[in-house]
Amino acid sequence: MPHSHWDREWYFTTSRSKVYLMKDLADVLDTLEKNPDFKTWMLDGQASLLDDYLAWRPQDESRIRTLVCDGRLVVGPWYTQTDEILASGESIVRNLFYGMRRCEKLGPYMRVGYMPDSFGQSGNMPQIYRQAGFKDTLFWRGVSNDMVEKLNFMWRGDDGTVVFATQMPNGYYIGGNVPEDPDQNDVWWREQCLDRLAPRYATEHVYFPCGFDQAPIRRNLPELVAERAKRDPDNTYKMSSIPEYLADLREAVDREGVKLEEVHGELLNAKHMRIHRSIWSSRSDLKRLNTKAQFYVANVLEPTLSLSASLGNEYPKRAVEHVWKLLLENAAHDSMGSCVADFVNADVGLRYRQAMDIATSLVELHSRLIATSVDSGGAPMTVTVFNSDARPRGGVVVEHMYLPGEDFKILDEKGNPVVYTILSSRDLTDYVLSQMIRFDPSRKPYVPNKVLDAEVAIEAHGVPAMGYAQYRLVLNECSARPLRKLDRDDVLENEYYRISINADGTLRVEDRANGYVYDHQAVLVESGDDGDSFNYSPPMQDLVVRSDEGRPEVSIEGSDIYQRATIDFSMSVPKDLGERARGIRSANLSVRLTVTLRRGSRIIDLEVHVENHVLSHRLCILFDAQMATKFNFADEQFGAIRRENVHAREMALYNASLGKENEDATEGESALPANWRQNAETWQEMPVAIEPTQSYVALGNGTRGIAALPRGVREYQIVGDEENKICLTLFRTYGFMGKEDLLYRPGRASGERTMETPDAQLQGPINFDLGLLLFDGSVDDERVAEEARSYDGELRAYEYAEFLNGRLIFSEPEVDGWRSRTGSLFELEGDSIVSAVKVSEDCESDGFIIRLFNGFFDKDSTATLKFSRPVREAYLCDLREHRSGDVAFEDNLVSLPSLGRCKFLTLFVRLVSAD
Repeated sequence: MPHSHWDREWYFTTSRSKVYLMKDLADVLDTLEKNPDFKTWMLDGQASLLDDYLAWRPQDESRIRTLVCDGRLVVGPWYTQTDEILASGESIVRNLFYGMRRCEKLGPYMRVGYMPDSFGQSGNMPQIYRQAGFKDTLFWRGVSNDMVEKLNFMWRGDDGTVVFATQMPNGYYIGGNVPEDPDQNDVWWREQCLDRLAPRYATEHVYFPCGFDQAPIRRNLPELVAERAKRDPDNTYKMSSIPEYLADLREAVDREGVKLEEVHGELLNAKHMRIHRSIWSSRSDLKRLNTKAQFYVANVLEPTLSLSASLGNEYPKRAVEHVWKLLLENAAHDSMGSCVADFVNADVGLRYRQAMDIATSLVELHSRLIATSVDSGGAPMTVTVFNSDARPRGGVVVEHMYLPGEDFKILDEKGNPVVYTILSSRDLTDYVLSQMIRFDPSRKPYVPNKVLDAEVAIEAHGVPAMGYAQYRLVLNECSARPLRKLDRDDVLENEYYRISINADGTLRVEDRANGYVYDHQAVLVESGDDGDSFNYSPPMQDLVVRSDEGRPEVSIEGSDIYQRATIDFSMSVPKDLGERARGIRSANLSVRLTVTLRRGSRIIDLEVHVENHVLSHRLCILFDAQMATKFNFADEQFGAIRRENVHAREMALYNASLGKENEDATEGESALPANWRQNAETWQEMPVAIEPTQSYVALGNGTRGIAALPRGVREYQIVGDEENKICLTLFRTYGFMGKEDLLYRPGRASGERTMETPDAQLQGPINFDLGLLLFDGSVDDERVAEEARSYDGELRAYEYAEFLNGRLIFSEPEVDGWRSRTGSLFELEGDSIVSAVKVSEDCESDGFIIRLFNGFFDKDSTATLKFSRPVREAYLCDLREHRSGDVAFEDNLVSLPSLGRCKFLTLFVRLVSAD
């Protein structure tokens, strides 16, 4: 099966790969056109390469279309070869959507979940594949012979969906090793392929991919295949494509009555091929940008634009597509993993910033369009609060604003006061007022005598689901709650928690629902990292430093609605691995932990600011559930997953290979399996239980529990003598793309071992934020997944006054508003979770795509959608947004079927036009 595996960037830039793609793909087109015996060639399953190539060689589009339509050039289905673990569910879905849409303009695309190099397979991919119209997947990493005997098997996803799977045990390149010399060719086929590889397939059809990283087409491949067929008449050799191979394979399975084995759930087994556990924390600064961008686009941008479209404004489809494609360029497995050169990571970071700049600007514009269309009643200023959640909400929202330097009261649409607290401010009167632009000199706008550049906390209430509520400012009255300095021994307190700061800087948190006290929380743990861009690995001689060893400086301030404690640690740590091995601590690591409690919030906000001048180390934060556990709960794409705290089976298999079947194995960094380095051939990586999550990780016993909600690095490990502590990675630093003989990954280096990555040492300031949630009952009972979704799409406040209309926010003509002070697109009744709200790609602004999933681990979820206008049309659709089923709807209501564990559905709704 001839192909190329084309990394768009790695130890080289995208620009460099595009130059070579222009040459190599042109050679492919020439070869296919001139040599009919060269039957087929695959473009690595990613349509972005078509965009890259045709941007510079548009004259070849008709040639490509002809070859695609003839089945000679196989394209799609992805836009880029996505990472499956770090990418959000919506990122993966949009990757397929935009990939398939691009390919359809040229001809048929490959309807196979082709994943040649993704670092493991997510447990909900079978359902995603099926809803994209695929029955088959072909991949390399994540399955070992301890799980299945044959390379063809059925893969059952976490929701129960099954796809037909084929694994490439030697990767995507083995066929490219065919020797030119006939005698060497005989030996290679007999020893490497027919004797060793062929018996592992379930039928007589054996798959030999022929291609390598950025490799040109092997023009004489038809001659090599023909020569091989002559020399080995007992076997049949043919040039083929993945769709043709899978069709032949399925026919043979049915004809021969082959009973295929079955594997279940996520596939992260690293026995035969590296998964790179802990790549999820490489370049923590970029992982934070990825987390922020993915959730902002899906949870804020698209819902805001959809609300705006329902009010008559244009939904900017091509701008949104551009944002997604910037993110999808970064979703490629190496790019999102950050296992690339420093100069490539610079490009990755730039794309994240460009995507967020466009996204936040679109949100600002459409927030303005909505806010200025509301009847303000002549108020001098308005604050419009937006809720992108599918349920009505309230809560304290913190925003940067320009406020009048005089007393003012905020009133809601019913005239009730809205409480606020100014957290910080500075006088910017001259600057702000000098930016004002007047289109109509006859208008007499309100111009304050003094303008404050402020950070303000506003206690919003009564904000409709998927909607807005506009508040008015009234001058010469006051609804402010002042921020006061509190004593060191004061507590932070709201309806849910009482938090005090221990002398060592740890938190004592009382859950007021049950009176249980979780003491000694938020311990910072610093240790060495001898790893590289692919893997964290502890040094042979480590020195671990904890924040609770000292006595930090603490300051507390607060108001009725907003309280925060600032804890400043000065941790004495080794400056590098050399000092760490010798037990020397010559460096100071300054860490500021800010703990915030907002009135009405079940989530405790934590911010960590680090001044990093230390090399090759890792910083984690610990939360103690104070209970013995064996399992943890987290979320994956479109659902919940339960994992063992320790991969007991894999560790037991490893110990059995050492003749230690009865020895208990632990995951502690100081308790590695004996003789690990002498038995590297057994596993490619140590099966350490460092895990990924999407938005939360929880420990519980059914009656109570704790959950951590990371907003940056989404990597955790369960540690402690009783497996009682959540250990979240905040960041790790390293100096090389690849290194050899790591403690957690023995043997050869991954990537380029000579390429230094000084930027990955993250010297300077680093910031992280996360949440902590305590709960009664079980993870399902307390709807932890729903809380996490809301936390990733919090309330936003948009201020408007005529004196701001100018250079501060761009100038636009003033309008007199007419809309109601509250508005909504729809409200969700039930306990499903909304994953996406957007305008349908093939409809105008009255047709919406809404995706929902079940966030529970152990029960079904329900959903009824109540729209603001009558529903004209509604049906279920697949991930291509094509109709796939019916739903019941009447008037404003759409009733959806219940969803089992990890199930999701996509709904199309067209509303009756607004008057």
